[in-house]
Amino acid sequence: MEKIHIISNSSQPFKDRIEAGRLLAQELKKYGEQDIVVLGIPRGGMVVADELARALEADLDIVLSRKLGAPGNPELAIGAVAEGGKLFLHEVLSGRFSDNDYIKKEKAHQLAEIQRRIEHYRVIRPKVKLTGKTVVVTDDGLATGATMQAALWAIRQERPKKLIVAVPVAPEDTVRKLADDADEILVLRTPMFFAAVGQFYTHFGQTDDEEVLSILKNRPTNK
Repeated sequence: MEKIHIISNSSQPFKDRIEAGRLLAQELKKYGEQDIVVLGIPRGGMVVADELARALEADLDIVLSRKLGAPGNPELAIGAVAEGGKLFLHEVLSGRFSDNDYIKKEKAHQLAEIQRRIEHYRVIRPKVKLTGKTVVVTDDGLATGATMQAALWAIRQERPKKLIVAVPVAPEDTVRKLADDADEILVLRTPMFFAAVGQFYTHFGQTDDEEVLSILKNRPTNK
């Protein structure tokens, strides 16, 4: 059975993260009868995750991983770190920035941010148990896939029954790189020319902590 499901290679932008989440949810309806937990990568991924959880009547939670930004260009991911401290480095990009001291400092900085978010978000919603469940992990899109890879590693430690990546948009090569880390991958659009996730949204404003907290407060725990 093919584990990667690409719906189209369209470059048509989504209106916003809510529309992207609703369109993605339509493709995930076949999982609606299972014991599902939807995990979003904060912050933008939580808006998409909220739509999926509503449509699937699933539990909702966060997964915390952070990308490591390049020196002088924090938006360029040269790797990522997971909640448990495991480091992933992009094979090509990290080679351009071989300063070990920089990578150590950036890792420590991002781990501190993960800890801050744990303390901030877990007050609202205690961590949902993932063992034996079908887990759908989402974001508003993937670029290098480093942050998602770190998230998948962290989730695997909890022994889910099935681990599914579902995202609105990503480059096809990134999707295929993640194939070994997930049981299934669903992507709505894999445009041929991909510069950044934001180019595939008409409205792609910053999602802040307050919006994430509001999503967590307003979603009941189903199980």
